[in-house]
Amino acid sequence: ITIVTGVQTCALPISDMEKILHSEKSCSAQSISDTSGSAQRMRLLAYLHLHGSINTFQAIMFLNILRPGARISELRAQGHGIVTHLGTLKDAQGRDHQKVATYYLSTGPVQKVAS
Repeated sequence: ITIVTGVQTCALPISDMEKILHSEKSCSAQSISDTSGSAQRMRLLAYLHLHGSINTFQAIMFLNILRPGARISELRAQGHGIVTHLGTLKDAQGRDHQKVATYYLSTGPVQKVAS
């Protein structure tokens, strides 16, 4: 699976996606088709722990999360340190989109949005 982000192309091998879905953090019985908020939060958090960051396009395509910003907000409310960076990224068809969120796990104090 490949997604174009900004000037870079990010590739996520299927094996990495399987690791996310079958890791202990994501509860091995969980399916990508589970659209409950708790299942989406678990997939998102597992992905962030594995890769360090995720953007809106990746969350929609790889994790089946339609509104990643909502799930990020809920994870923050649970005490997870997540930083948001807004930037211009290209979609899979090569079209530029402005102010697309990329989310990063943080170990220090978190500021809400970095630009």
